[in-house]
Amino acid sequence: MDTKQILRNVRQIEIRTRGLVNQLFSGEYHSVFKGRGMEFSEVREYQFGDDVRTIDWNVSARFNHPFVKVFEEERELTVMLLVDMSGSQDYGTSSRSKRDVAAELCAVLAFSAIKNNDKVGMIIFTDQIEKFIPPKKGRSHILRIIRDILAFEPQSSGTSVTAALEYFNHVIKKRSIVFLISDFMDENYDRPLKIVARKHDLIGVQLMDRRERELPDVGLVKLQDAESGRERWIDTSLSSVRAQYRRDWDERTEDRARRFLVSNVDSIAIDVEEGYIQPLVEFFRMRERRY
Repeated sequence: MDTKQILRNVRQIEIRTRGLVNQLFSGEYHSVFKGRGMEFSEVREYQFGDDVRTIDWNVSARFNHPFVKVFEEERELTVMLLVDMSGSQDYGTSSRSKRDVAAELCAVLAFSAIKNNDKVGMIIFTDQIEKFIPPKKGRSHILRIIRDILAFEPQSSGTSVTAALEYFNHVIKKRSIVFLISDFMDENYDRPLKIVARKHDLIGVQLMDRRERELPDVGLVKLQDAESGRERWIDTSLSSVRAQYRRDWDERTEDRARRFLVSNVDSIAIDVEEGYIQPLVEFFRMRERRY
C-alpha cells in the first residue's frame, strides 16, 4: 500500500473501532481491568449507611460532626500489545488477512485503554524483536500504532513467542495488561509464558483462518509455508489427507490450550472471517463473572 492508502485505512479503522469502543467495550474494559488500588480523594459528611470504618476521626472531632473518607480507584494502567508480524500473518482466505484483523483489534483495545486514561505500548515481533513503541497516551499515539501494524515491513518471517515475551519482561517493569496477538505457529514458549503471567495480566489472542483448520477438496495443490518458504504438493481429493490435516490442527490447538491453562493465561480465539467482536464480548463477560 502507498502512504495515502495506508492513511485512509488508518482513518477507516479509527472510525469503525472508536464507535465500537463507545458502544460496547469502554465500560467492560473499565470493569474488567482494575486499577492498582484505592487512593484518598476527599472527606464528606457521614450519611446513613456509610461504613463506619471510613470515618475520619480527626476531622469529625474538629467539626464535632462525623465525616468519612472518600476513596477513588487509582486507575492508570499500562496496556502492552505484543503483535506477531511473521509471514503467516499476511495469510487470509477471506477479504482480510490476520494482519488486518490484528490492526483493528489493537485499535479497539488501545482506544478502550486511553478512554480510561491508561497508557498503551506495542512490541512488533517475528523470530526477533522488530519494533518497540513505549507506552504513551493520546489519539495520535494510537493512530501511530495502527499505522505501524498496517505498514510495517518486518526483517524476518519466522515466529518466536519466547523472544517477544523475554524482551517484554526486560523492558517493562511495571505490572501491565498484556495482549499477546499471534497465530502461535511456534513451540517451546512455556517457560517465558509462565514468567510473564506471574507478574502481569497476560491474555493470549489467537488469530486463525478457517482454511488452517480444514482443507477443501480441490485436487492436487502446492502448499507453501509462509514463514519457512518450504513447498509441498498434496492431494486434497484424498479424504485421508484432509482428515490428517484436521487432526494436526486439533492437536496443535489442544497443545496451545494446555500451555495457556498451566500458565494461568486467559485466551481469546478469533477467526479472521467471523471477526473479533463476539469473541471480545465473550471474553469481557467471562472476566466479569470471575471477578
